Amino acid sequence: MLANADLHIHSPFSMAVSRAMRPEKLLAACAIKGLHILGTGDALHPVWQREWKPFLVNNEGICVIPTGEVEDEHRVHHLILAEDFGQFDQLRDLLAPKSKSISTNGRPHVHLSGETIAEWTHDAGALIGPAHAFTPWTALYAYHDSVAGCYGSEPVDFLELGLSADSSYGAGIPDLYGVPFLSNSDAHSPQPEKIGREFNRIRVGSNLSARVLLDCIKAGSITMNAGFFPEEGKYNRTACVRCFTQYSPEEARQYNWRCPTDGGLIKKGVFDRARELSCGAPGSRPPYLHIVPLGQIIQTIEGASSPNTKKCRTIYDAFIAAFGSEIDVLVTSPVPEIRAVHPKVADAIAALRENRVILHPGGGGKYGTFSLV
Repeated sequence: MLANADLHIHSPFSMAVSRAMRPEKLLAACAIKGLHILGTGDALHPVWQREWKPFLVNNEGICVIPTGEVEDEHRVHHLILAEDFGQFDQLRDLLAPKSKSISTNGRPHVHLSGETIAEWTHDAGALIGPAHAFTPWTALYAYHDSVAGCYGSEPVDFLELGLSADSSYGAGIPDLYGVPFLSNSDAHSPQPEKIGREFNRIRVGSNLSARVLLDCIKAGSITMNAGFFPEEGKYNRTACVRCFTQYSPEEARQYNWRCPTDGGLIKKGVFDRARELSCGAPGSRPPYLHIVPLGQIIQTIEGASSPNTKKCRTIYDAFIAAFGSEIDVLVTSPVPEIRAVHPKVADAIAALRENRVILHPGGGGKYGTFSLV
């Protein structure tokens, strides 16, 4: 069985997260999106745990996996995947003396090294890896040049690429040979253009469970990563965080990493950081499918201000009624059948599948955009 999984989201107990992020809404969004597996996010938070427990078995048939994110003493973010909430309870007890926000913040800050957090996570029987590993503010490669620089002798079980990177960004880094790559949404809203905007296709057994999923990830049974064109990410290129003017690394160094226009900080982009770290032959990786959320495609075609306008939602709902899920529309449905619902959207999906797009890279905190050839 091939299952689509999004393993990194957040709860209303994290900063800048929609109050609509509730289990019932998230499960309904998964069914529409075409996800079979969803990480709870923020599983260290006791109230969020209680909200999820009635939905671990659900009418949508979604396999729910306890997941959470923590920030270490150096601001590096770590993604944790567990078999059950009891493992997160064990971790909370260990981390609590080193955190003032363990029970109040969905993504707590912990005054511990990455190595210690990883060691305690493994002792609890859970998996851990760097979250959005290349992003320039709170990631492994923002502060370290190697996995060992952060985790010491403790191994990582996976690496999350983040919205500004695809598999090619990490494939040439010898440090990562043999480490499975994950692509997740990091969603802060249950809207369909957020949930599952990046996902993993994983080969699992017929009896899907949290334990089976963790074993599959550790074994590298990921058959496909899917997500943004890296250029769409808001930190893909080196750019000023105020005016978003983009610079080459040479120019940024010449300007002492300060924008000559407005004095804003120039932040090194994921594209340039990954090139710095890549020094080996690219290792073999599962295919990475570049997708754009269906709602964003419809918004672009219709020239709308938002994918949630009444017209865009009507078109979106027509696609779900015809094909069952958004992922089916984007990935597998024949273009002639898509054309029967909306010819221009069908042409756009065909262009995306064939990489006939012009990408306008993001940077400095501003998302990139695309246009069709």
